[in-house]
Amino acid sequence: MDEKLRILLCEDDENLGMLLREYLQAKDFEAELCSDGEAGYKAFLKGKYDLCVLDVMMPKKDGFTLAQEIRAVNGEVPIIFLTAKSLKEDILEGFKIGADDYITKPFSMEELVFRIEAILRRVKGKKGKDVTLYHIGQFTFDTQKQVLAIGDKTTKLTTKESELLSLLCAHVNEILERNYALKTIWIDDNYFNARSMDVYITKLRKHLKDDPSIEIINIHGKGYKLISPETADIKA
Repeated sequence: MDEKLRILLCEDDENLGMLLREYLQAKDFEAELCSDGEAGYKAFLKGKYDLCVLDVMMPKKDGFTLAQEIRAVNGEVPIIFLTAKSLKEDILEGFKIGADDYITKPFSMEELVFRIEAILRRVKGKKGKDVTLYHIGQFTFDTQKQVLAIGDKTTKLTTKESELLSLLCAHVNEILERNYALKTIWIDDNYFNARSMDVYITKLRKHLKDDPSIEIINIHGKGYKLISPETADIKA
């Protein structure tokens, strides 16, 4: 019998938190509920979770701060933000921290479960890919460990960074269609996801700056192209 997927749920609204926990449990997830950011961080350090659902506005420690601390411990675990905030700046801030998705209140519990399942399918699919190691210029990119290395320098990538770089590597020196990347990684090609992808492209450019022969260029109206003079891959 497969183990239930574990979700860390941080929500300071007691009624909403209990309803979400009960709904997730009814959908066959194991959900641990914390009512503030500090409790959420302590729970994360003690437990092993497949995904985190974090309310942004929480006492003691807000969701953004908690997400940054979680990312410092584990750059791979998917994170979904829940918030009443709908300002573009707040949503983009969440994606800059490394959010995998962002749901504004009010929302349906069915929608939350759909998004959770979509993210977990994506993560599982990524782990099942054949290519485990790419050589791009002077860099080595381990897709399973999500590590980018050049010389003695190694960088641990977030799940989103790793997924996007994997797509770019798979289409090296070719155009990676923008909509294809959005639907493959973010499921939906809406405005906020498109802006989020732009943020991650900027992050990847910074990670790759140590090799001047490599660049990610914008192809106007189409997408992106990873330019690399020499690229190889090793399959599992």
